[in-house]
Amino acid sequence: MNFNYTRIAPTPSGFLHLGNAYSFLLTKALAEKHGIKILLRIDDLDRERYRTEFVEDIFETLDFLEIPIDKGPKSVQEFESEWSQIHRMGLYKSALEKVRDSKLAFACDCSRKKITQMNPTGHYLGQCLDRRIPLDRLDTSWRINTLDSDFLTFTEYPDKKVTDIIPEETAFYIVRKKDRLPAYHLTSVVDDVHFGVDLIVRGKDLYPSTLAQLDLARILKEPQFLACTFFHNELIKGPSNEKLSKSAGSTSIQNLRKEGKKLSDLFLTLGQIIGAKEELRTFEDFKNHVIK
Repeated sequence: MNFNYTRIAPTPSGFLHLGNAYSFLLTKALAEKHGIKILLRIDDLDRERYRTEFVEDIFETLDFLEIPIDKGPKSVQEFESEWSQIHRMGLYKSALEKVRDSKLAFACDCSRKKITQMNPTGHYLGQCLDRRIPLDRLDTSWRINTLDSDFLTFTEYPDKKVTDIIPEETAFYIVRKKDRLPAYHLTSVVDDVHFGVDLIVRGKDLYPSTLAQLDLARILKEPQFLACTFFHNELIKGPSNEKLSKSAGSTSIQNLRKEGKKLSDLFLTLGQIIGAKEELRTFEDFKNHVIK
């Protein structure tokens, strides 16, 4: 297995928590094992939730976790002036033109409330597919027609071949939002290709997103993304077995630092959460437990 880059790709929409720390440290462990570099990619196109203090928290957390970054910004100022996704809008627009040319995009004006009314699961079922709304109409998103999407095959770390189809929850995925900004799936594929990422670490909750992005990469004719290896890690749960959220302050790294906790304390806590039989106190302990 020869990899060039893996990446850490947080969203500055809240303060980072133990689940983020686990994923970041796992990425570092894999990078060390395979001798590959780490890219810091901050996904900041959700401008409504963007806050400078959340970006600052990313750098403080990486410093606390002792994770070196080989490519990417080293400060908030450097991020905003050089590395923000805003500076790559030209790449995203080119990708959106390819999507338009593929004839697989259709416009949708459905709100989340309307989608839930039509389907209690909240999954979109292609209601606007036959309405033929012009792609240039205001207040519409662009979705991909996935009705005829074929099986997708990718490599799950370390070398397992997985074949699957796009599940209902990411069917008809969005590539351009109603505000005309590119959506997450599109920016993620474009950025990973642009920066040469070939090992992608993400939680198992994003497995459906992986399939959507592989489908999109096929549409965009990006063989580099299709050849990526994916590591879908188990999710870290809170004290009551709930999924961790950036809005829950008790498990935030910032809160732990304010309480005077050290990195060894964080490893101990992570070890208890993931059910390690031995105490984890150092990064080496953590790496030996999660990477076999």
